Amino acid sequence: MFGFCQWLASTPGSIALHESIWVYPIVESVHVLTLCLFLGLVMLIDLRLLGITMLKTPASEVVGRLEPWTLVGFIIMVISGSLLFYAIPVKTYLNIFFRLKVVFLVLAGTNTGIFHIGVFRKIDRWNSDRVPPFQARLAGAVSLLLWAGIVVCGRMIAYNWFDRQS
Repeated sequence: MFGFCQWLASTPGSIALHESIWVYPIVESVHVLTLCLFLGLVMLIDLRLLGITMLKTPASEVVGRLEPWTLVGFIIMVISGSLLFYAIPVKTYLNIFFRLKVVFLVLAGTNTGIFHIGVFRKIDRWNSDRVPPFQARLAGAVSLLLWAGIVVCGRMIAYNWFDRQS
């Protein structure tokens, strides 16, 4: 993987993006703004799953209305994040916080998948309950914790005290 990152860093597109005065900061800003959109909506869904907010609104309605927008935010966030990686692949790959962020992203995706193939399929049984079943609350809590970890690690990428490359 390191060899691939070295090759990627030498491509004209990576060099141009990294050295751009305007494009790199714009991509970074888009990444942060779509993170805000995505994370704000995910938090609303998770808080409903925890039985903390929107208690009079059926859980399926909260998920149904917000999930399409979370998907849009997620797609743009992944594209912009990939471009940020493309701009500085070697340093990013070697960064412990980037690696932790990727692990947390995989775990968050797994949590979401388990939620959708599990307890969400039985939503008709608990849709209007003020306090959803334990599995839904657990999925919401795990999601909030993982996304907090993703945000912290993402922010810490700029401050890697363990940098192996100068």
